[in-house]
Amino acid sequence: MSAIGSLLFCTDCGNLLQNSSADPTNFLFCDVCGARNKDAAPGTVISESKPSAFPSSLRAKRSAVQTLTAEDRKTEAIAQHTCAKCGRKEMYFSAVQLRSADEGSTIFYRCVCGYKETTNN
Repeated sequence: MSAIGSLLFCTDCGNLLQNSSADPTNFLFCDVCGARNKDAAPGTVISESKPSAFPSSLRAKRSAVQTLTAEDRKTEAIAQHTCAKCGRKEMYFSAVQLRSADEGSTIFYRCVCGYKETTNN
C-alpha cells in the first residue's frame, strides 16, 4: 500500500482504496485487482513556499501598496463639446456622481486651453 497524505493506494494496481480505519493491523482489499493491502494511519502533508518563489503579475496587483502611474489615474474621455473660451470642438470630460443615486451625475469638461466647465444632468 502507498500513502500520499490521507489517501491510500493499492500497491499492485494503484487504485484508490476505500474505508481506511487507520488501524495498521487491518487489511484493505482493492476493488479493482483484489490485492490485500495493510491499513495505515493517514498522514498530514504540509508544504509552504515563499511568495517570491512564484512571481506573478496578478499577485503584485493584489499587494497592499500599489503604485499608480499618471496613465492609470487618467479617467477622462473626449467629447464633441465646444469650448466657450477658444472655440475648440472637442473637450475632455469625466462624469462623477456627486449627489444622491436617484439624481443625475455631474459632467466636468476640460479644454486643452485650460478652460473648465461643469454640467449637472
